[in-house]
Amino acid sequence: MIPATHRQIRLAARPTGYPRDDDFRIVESPVPEPGSGEFLVRVVYLSLDPYMRGRMSDARSYVPPVAVGDVMEGGIVGEVVRSNHPGFAVGDVVEGRLGWQEYALSSGKGARRIDPALAPISTALGVLGMPGLTAYFGLLDVGQPKAGETVVVSAASGAVGGLVGQIAKLKGCRAVGLAGTDAKVRYLTEELGYDAGINYRTAPNLDAALQATCPGGIDVYFDNVGGDVLDAVLTRLARGARIVLCGAVSQYNAHQVRGPANYLSLLVSRASMTGMLVFDYHDRFGPATAELAQWLSEGRLVAREHIVHGSVTDFPEVLLKLFAGENTGKLILATGAS
Repeated sequence: MIPATHRQIRLAARPTGYPRDDDFRIVESPVPEPGSGEFLVRVVYLSLDPYMRGRMSDARSYVPPVAVGDVMEGGIVGEVVRSNHPGFAVGDVVEGRLGWQEYALSSGKGARRIDPALAPISTALGVLGMPGLTAYFGLLDVGQPKAGETVVVSAASGAVGGLVGQIAKLKGCRAVGLAGTDAKVRYLTEELGYDAGINYRTAPNLDAALQATCPGGIDVYFDNVGGDVLDAVLTRLARGARIVLCGAVSQYNAHQVRGPANYLSLLVSRASMTGMLVFDYHDRFGPATAELAQWLSEGRLVAREHIVHGSVTDFPEVLLKLFAGENTGKLILATGAS
């Protein structure tokens, strides 16, 4: 039975530094009725991603921020429970950016049906969703790796980074991953197939560690972290190296964002650093998802999920796990709203 009301997480204030509980407000709202061309979704899984921190800020970005008072943006997987839309039927499983709430209304824009027979539906938020597509297009289109090259990935045990290294290996490259704990480094080399891993938090000298693991230089660097890690990588670039600027999680909660100090290495190495946003490739999502799904079904990709079971009201606490680096693989909150 569909309840009369449901809970939503709304942005109460723009965070300074790390988000706090009082930056959000839990609101009990009526469950909306779908109008013509709309459908209602019962949210089952909610995605936690680094980009969410940027949506809380009013700094200039590639999309408008979440307005104070609005439902917090986020990707979800859920079940259609009411529909007045010709393309979505009751019982369909869908994925979309429908926000942090227990029930969500959609016109179908930006939503896609998920085939539960293809893979567990939670993968639509990970390997078969935005993280997987980010890894795919970021590495293959922007990084343009060639067989035999060395690919270095930061936040390599995360939802995106864990896939980047594996795709690099599929393309005949050598993969080196950077992670923040010894357990994550073991995960990279023992489960994901990385050739080497570095604990950037405990390495006495990150420059020396990169030199030891990448003696011929770094051909492709997939950056999810920024800050000191990016600076260290810049000193070890091979000639013609490509840096894929996907994210900078070390800077998202900083009071003042710091850019690369060693940027002149780009000149010396005749290298490039290119920002990428997965949405720029939306017209190719279908074929890319199909290839990722094939690799997954063949056992050529490992896609670990870090699923926290709870309710939508656990969002602020679970979000901090992301920025503290407590997750290995894709971080998801399972609510199973009823």
